[in-house]
Amino acid sequence: MKTYYKLICLILLLGSISCSEEYFDVNTPSGTATKDQLRINDLLAPAIFHTVEGQYSAELTFGNYTQYFVGQGGTAADETTASGLWTNIYLYVLPNLEVIKQKAEAAGATHYGAVADILKAINIGIATDTWDYIPLSEASMGDDNLFPAFDSQEEAYNTIISLLDGAIAALQEPDDSPITLGSEDLIYHGDLDKWLKAAYSFKARYQLHLVNKGVVSPQEVLASAENGFTSNADDFQMFYNDRNINPRYSLEILSRNTGNYHNDLASQIVSMMNGDYYPFQSTDLEIDPRLPVFGVIDNPDDTEWKGYVSGGGGVAPDGTPANVQFVDGGYYTRVDAPIVVMTYAELEFIKAEAEFLANGGTTTSSGTTPEGYADYIEGIQASMEKYGVDGSAYLSDPSIDVGVDNLMLNYIMKEKYIHNFLNPETFVDFRRYDFSDDVFTGLSVAKEEGRSGDYAGMWFRRATYPSSEINRNGDVVSQYQETPVTPVWWDAE
Repeated sequence: MKTYYKLICLILLLGSISCSEEYFDVNTPSGTATKDQLRINDLLAPAIFHTVEGQYSAELTFGNYTQYFVGQGGTAADETTASGLWTNIYLYVLPNLEVIKQKAEAAGATHYGAVADILKAINIGIATDTWDYIPLSEASMGDDNLFPAFDSQEEAYNTIISLLDGAIAALQEPDDSPITLGSEDLIYHGDLDKWLKAAYSFKARYQLHLVNKGVVSPQEVLASAENGFTSNADDFQMFYNDRNINPRYSLEILSRNTGNYHNDLASQIVSMMNGDYYPFQSTDLEIDPRLPVFGVIDNPDDTEWKGYVSGGGGVAPDGTPANVQFVDGGYYTRVDAPIVVMTYAELEFIKAEAEFLANGGTTTSSGTTPEGYADYIEGIQASMEKYGVDGSAYLSDPSIDVGVDNLMLNYIMKEKYIHNFLNPETFVDFRRYDFSDDVFTGLSVAKEEGRSGDYAGMWFRRATYPSSEINRNGDVVSQYQETPVTPVWWDAE
């Protein structure tokens, strides 16, 4: 980890691969290394770091949209530009990846280049899922084109799959170059087998986004997933430490302890886990054992877990005061907690959903294949193991172990929703199923009195473009700017 934080200091504002003039309007500090002076290994850690930080930045709003949390006092988020995500991708990640690719090609370092392509695919993916049209084919031309055109989401997805396919092929071929991944690889520490699994897993994730659009079949998703993650040890995540603390710990724990703004747990996630929406049949099971890993009751006199209604002004669904806040020392809220991008458990739920759909399943039908049911159960088990809790009583409860013939889509998506706590991928899942309460039990839009603006009572479906890009590239941006409640391409009918 020490190497990681030394390398972060080498982050360059590589204006030659930026998206707008703003990124060229910088002063280069004396002593800054040039591209030629930097080794290929020096650039990977910053690219990974900002890839992960971008995911966290996106979740600061999307986690409110998906009702994992509410703002202090129960507030619901308004429209967003997701400017932090834009900055991480276009200022810090893609420039470094472009230089890595150039250096990799010059040195014949095909495995290093493959890792760069996987990271690029991940960043393009969250970018287009956030804004729809994005700078892509002209985003790396620098001062040769200060006003890049935007590419469609369909084109972006073609690029994502092409990058991942290319990376998969390259990682399965020999690489005779002397350049290898090492400690600068903040995810897998140079383990190329895990990068190969990651490429297949992310491919399955992005293919799944297109199933309801009719572009990809569930069988194609399953074919990719079968080569993906095989255990929790493969999870794509980055850990922090006590010198460089997790930003979520800083926001949710340190800020709260010093009387500053923080978030609290929303009723949607709490009601999914406390027996309200899915009553447990065993008298020994009161809550999902993962709930105390996420939150804590803030009133010692209370015994019932009550999340905050989104936009509800501090009340729980029953009208009484809500009482669940982020827990100090939780899986995501400790000093050295990871930011998680994708996991083995998520992949198992992807497989369970794809099997369900391939079997002719709908949002209200029952029954799946034996393979799909096994994936559902394995996803829950992997989730319990990841969060370090005993899930045996939970897994044996009839409200969870419903059987092959009784499994419905909402059971699969419930478990994926819980497991993917604080992951921006859930915002994709909500949109893929049009915020349906058939799929996400109990889901309802934020209360109008708890949210201002022109879109009260409506679901947000995208971010609007950051003001920096509008100011610098407005003539281009104006062609693609939509309202924040307009569906993105794969979300539209």
